[in-house]
Amino acid sequence: MTESSPVSTVSTGVIDGVNGNLIRVIFNQPVMLNEVGYARLAGKMLKAEIVRIRGKQCWLQVFEDTAGLKVGGEVEFSRELLSVELGPGLLTSVYDGLQNPLPQLAEKCGYFLERGEYIDGLDREKKWDFTPSVKVGDTVHAGDSVGTVPEGLFTHRIMVPFGWRGAFTVKEISEALTCTVDTVIAKVANADGDLREIKLYQTWPVKKAIQAYQERLRPTENMTTQVRILDTFFPVARGGTYCIPGPFGAGKTVLQQITSRRADVDVVIIAACGERAGEVVETLREFPELDDPRTGRSLMERTLIICNTSSMPVASREASVYTAVTMAEYYRQMGLHVLLLADSTSRWAQALRELSGRLEEIPGEEAFPAYLESVIASFYERGGVVRLNDGSIGSVTIGGSVSPAGGNFEEPVTQSTLKVVGAFHGLSRERSDQRRYPAIDPLESWSKYPSLVDIQQVDESRKILRDGRDVEQMMKVVGEEGTALDDFVLYLKADFLDEVYLQQDAFHDVDGSSSADRQKRVFGVIHRILTTRLHFQSRDAARRAFIHWQQIAKDWNRIPLEAEEFETQEKKLLDAVDAHRAEGEGN
Repeated sequence: MTESSPVSTVSTGVIDGVNGNLIRVIFNQPVMLNEVGYARLAGKMLKAEIVRIRGKQCWLQVFEDTAGLKVGGEVEFSRELLSVELGPGLLTSVYDGLQNPLPQLAEKCGYFLERGEYIDGLDREKKWDFTPSVKVGDTVHAGDSVGTVPEGLFTHRIMVPFGWRGAFTVKEISEALTCTVDTVIAKVANADGDLREIKLYQTWPVKKAIQAYQERLRPTENMTTQVRILDTFFPVARGGTYCIPGPFGAGKTVLQQITSRRADVDVVIIAACGERAGEVVETLREFPELDDPRTGRSLMERTLIICNTSSMPVASREASVYTAVTMAEYYRQMGLHVLLLADSTSRWAQALRELSGRLEEIPGEEAFPAYLESVIASFYERGGVVRLNDGSIGSVTIGGSVSPAGGNFEEPVTQSTLKVVGAFHGLSRERSDQRRYPAIDPLESWSKYPSLVDIQQVDESRKILRDGRDVEQMMKVVGEEGTALDDFVLYLKADFLDEVYLQQDAFHDVDGSSSADRQKRVFGVIHRILTTRLHFQSRDAARRAFIHWQQIAKDWNRIPLEAEEFETQEKKLLDAVDAHRAEGEGN
């Protein structure tokens, strides 16, 4: 691994003002928005990005501590946009928001990272086994594969750089060989005959979406998470978007970790954009030790972590989100299904608010920038399903957690997110305090994507939940004695659905992962019980019966679908219910 240095300088500027992590610079030669600059400080170069240009002045957000920078200091412009390196070696890595490998930085700097230290995102010394997939004379376009290298569980495509326009003719292509990412493995010519080189890696600006595909498709296929309340009631489609807002301690991080293990995707990218260091450390320690249910190997083999904790420079939070989504789009270009989990977008928005304040922009609600909605929308819109040039399908599913202060879903970040996502998984403090996990509120949450089960059955079950909640609220006022027996049974049905289906033991090998087939079968039985008219002599008799059924159903949840006992337990549950079926009533 080698250190990366600023690109050959073509222009310089002079610092005209310093305000926290924001510097104002006077320049003489043209610069670009989002261009990378380096502020000189005692022999070190502090990386920064241009965020505003006015006349001969530009403003840069510095991704480091700016202590020591002063008016009159020099800034060098690189003539390159804020970009990341894309190529083999990304998986299993842990990066900061600027794609610096944190383990290598720790080896060099120790426990406390030093300013101005940057390392190449991809190892320049590691060897890869390249196999060509084109021949001399073939015509290729941006995003087309010219060869492959094995990367862990996957076949990594080496693609024509995404920014190239038009058709190219292959003039030279390497035979199968072992090489580094810097090796030129192909040369192609455009229509004018200009020769260009292709290496194992390429760079791409993080704030520009990769669009080297044939067409964009509508997300329709379920992304099975094996979490019952999600797949049945509030599903997410591959290539869709969803958010998980909730108060601190309600289980957002745990739910994301469960999803990353069980979701039906190929690659998982976790962007810790401003999370507390303790939670990030827990993730870094646990993921290499977790077994991947799909492969039986380490989950880290198909995971990539972008890590910017709340103690790291605030400006890097924004970069970490865009770095993560760019890498997700890159693996989508290989025909893979990618899940991007951003935790937490609230802290990313807080970084935007801080930058907006330093730029002295007119504030919006709660001092967030007025353009907050458009920024959040542009991020989530980078998800989606695409058909690639070779006809294969790839997807990026984006799930962002939101941490509204006090669990207030009316605050700007949550509301801006709800306008663009396809599913809302709202966590409830009340359910979390009651230890009902996952603590997703079944009445407040929603999804625009199709469920695994019949939508009519889902709607009927949610109505029972809602009516049961109303009865529960009424009982708090008039007590059980003032509640009609039929209403009391309705309340028990709602509680039964909550206890045996909406809640799930994530630490149990069987109950923690409910497959699509299992959910369809179990929910069919639960729905049958919910829609059956039942007869009881008294409230106490009804309560005793439902408690008994709950225990049978919970035991049923812990029996593998393939086991003989599964059908036996199912029959036991249905027989117990049939004993209380009202006379003359069917299903």
